[in-house]
Amino acid sequence: MAVMEDVKTTEDVDLVELMNTRARSYGMLARLFREEVDLATLRELQGMRFPQATGNAAVDEGYHQLYDYLKRAWDDSVTELAVDYVSTFIGHGVNGYSAAYPYESVYTSERRLLMQEARAEVLATLRENELKRGDWNEAEDHIALELEFMQRMALRAAEALAEDAEDEAVAYLRTSYDFLENHLINWVPMVVTDMRMHARTLFYQGLGQLTFGTIQEDEAVLRELLDSVEA
Repeated sequence: MAVMEDVKTTEDVDLVELMNTRARSYGMLARLFREEVDLATLRELQGMRFPQATGNAAVDEGYHQLYDYLKRAWDDSVTELAVDYVSTFIGHGVNGYSAAYPYESVYTSERRLLMQEARAEVLATLRENELKRGDWNEAEDHIALELEFMQRMALRAAEALAEDAEDEAVAYLRTSYDFLENHLINWVPMVVTDMRMHARTLFYQGLGQLTFGTIQEDEAVLRELLDSVEA
């Protein structure tokens, strides 16, 4: 993968650091979708520095909303966020429209049901890449697990690049790009729309926008890297 080496030298891009940055971003998003925010996580988020302008409107809006919430948050905000997490992602369970259900199957199946084709496809992808969901009991097409898959692929790409295993790194990038195209890009915009409808705090509204913008940006980055390899 000589082209990637050229990118590192001529354009002064550290691809290992780029992959690790991607992994950190996906890891943070996965954590915030996986479960409610505890006090330690709230403190960590409050200590972060958010960029003022990234060039992506959704990312900028997401950061702005998160910042506005976090700068006013205090210890009791953990309770407020826990309530909003349930309201946003679990709802009343009346039907498939009562919340921003964080499962791909809900948004890609005709009757908005869980455990449909999307879940089987993600499970197959996990197995193909020798990944397991661990002891978490949610379906494989939960947004947190899909984001974590992207995190794992980014970490593997970083490790491969650090070891000069360039063909292996390209394979991880292709896997990541295909997963974005076949899964996250197809349904995250819809769940983000529902998050805007059901979330009562700027925190979860901002999380939705940040997630949407992040996958938009990452799709462009991966496409550019893969195009440079194939040129």
